[in-house]
Amino acid sequence: MAASITVMELGFVQECEPWRLRSPQFPSKVGGRPAWLGEEGLPGPERLQCGVCKKPLAFLLQVYAPCTGSFHRTLYLFACRDPACHRAGENRSYKVFRNQLPRKNETYSYGPPPDSPPPGEDPASFQLKCGLQLCRVCGCLGPKSCSRCHKANYCDRLHQLIDWRAQHKVVCAQEADVRGVEAADHGFLFPEYELVTEPEELDCDTSLTDDSTMSQMDVESMSSNVPSNLESSLDDLKLNEDDLTAMAKHESEDDKAFSRFKKRISVEPEQVLRYCRGGDPLWISLQNVPAENDIPNCECGAKRAFEFQVMPQLLNHLKVDSLQESIDWGVLAVYTCAANCNAETCYVEEFLWKQDVSVDTM
Repeated sequence: MAASITVMELGFVQECEPWRLRSPQFPSKVGGRPAWLGEEGLPGPERLQCGVCKKPLAFLLQVYAPCTGSFHRTLYLFACRDPACHRAGENRSYKVFRNQLPRKNETYSYGPPPDSPPPGEDPASFQLKCGLQLCRVCGCLGPKSCSRCHKANYCDRLHQLIDWRAQHKVVCAQEADVRGVEAADHGFLFPEYELVTEPEELDCDTSLTDDSTMSQMDVESMSSNVPSNLESSLDDLKLNEDDLTAMAKHESEDDKAFSRFKKRISVEPEQVLRYCRGGDPLWISLQNVPAENDIPNCECGAKRAFEFQVMPQLLNHLKVDSLQESIDWGVLAVYTCAANCNAETCYVEEFLWKQDVSVDTM
């Protein structure tokens, strides 16, 4: 596939004031609660549950990415917090949604967002301007409410139980208005950062082309030095010289793919995201790379195109490491509707492909 002439934007995380990560600022950000763009058609609990364990997904990041015909446009990525749901080859523990608004809309002003913080404190709001209530744990649509005070909303019973143990049991007994109370730290959210981007600048010696493939002489030399007992085993497996050549070439090509990946990101090793709508992903390996027919068409019928990828470096900022299992990925590649359709659901689900870190590249 030919290289795209579109500039690749690199994303980096940085800390900032909380008010800059609220919806009126149209932020790109990692972690915390989602800063919803449109208030209509928010994905409900059924659409925001893990396809493996069926528990609520956690908000991972959002990218504000306007394009021609969509003055405001944001992509949202959610992930399951259970490491067991992130086994190799499993994509169902992620969900991606796209939402867009025209410049003239009922939620935001026509002009640019304010460049100064709002007066007074800036606690997280769990009620949208349209009146919809959000879950006090995850910040997603909260159709359920506390049966005692009817003032705290949740996406499901699990998050209601989490909040009850962390804070709401005391607040509810005091009959206080929880809507003005800052939410407790439930340990469910990922750490929150602003996501800033800058164009990728490659060093002149950073090669984007393939290295020469392993020579036939190298393969023959390797074969001639195989011990006799191993040769016998290979004979038993009926591996001929062509098989060995193919295996060696595959390993060599995969090593080179990983070397290209490392060389490309070495210019900006802190990058956590690569954005280029209609461009090409930077794969960490030649294994588990999607073919064209692996990327499903949009629900409108149009093909999907690559838009951005999440890099494994983001894991360093998420505090997900444990002594046992932890969330892991090599590349999270997001594909969106090439026609940028505006479906009636308002929040359109898009497609994500997860490429795991190959054991051979570790």
